[in-house]
Amino acid sequence: MEEKVKYEMEFPIQASPSLLYQYISTPSGMGEWYADNVNSRGEFFTFIWDGSEEKAKLLGKKSGERIKFRWMDDEDTNYYFELRIQVDEITKDVSLMITDYAEEDEVEEGKMLWENMISELKQILGST
Repeated sequence: MEEKVKYEMEFPIQASPSLLYQYISTPSGMGEWYADNVNSRGEFFTFIWDGSEEKAKLLGKKSGERIKFRWMDDEDTNYYFELRIQVDEITKDVSLMITDYAEEDEVEEGKMLWENMISELKQILGST
């Protein structure tokens, strides 16, 4: 298997951190922008797109701040994806920080996918 490379992205979002956290940490919230449907059973989340399912394990979360998953396909690796809310101490600007991994020739595609999904999230939040 090809080594994956880590990439990070930052998306300014005009929404309260507590509201944003609901959309990145709950199955119902993520089902509105990240996948067609999201189910969770304990620490396992099932993401459904166009009838295909991907399972991920919840690696950790900090209330109001971040959530971190590992795809079951990457079970024996250090790969993960994390959604983290960052608030600028001075300006109080809110950003959603994305950390993800992709094979080198798929990084641009991964970034475009995140841009599309975050744009959907911003529309739902009224943060366009």
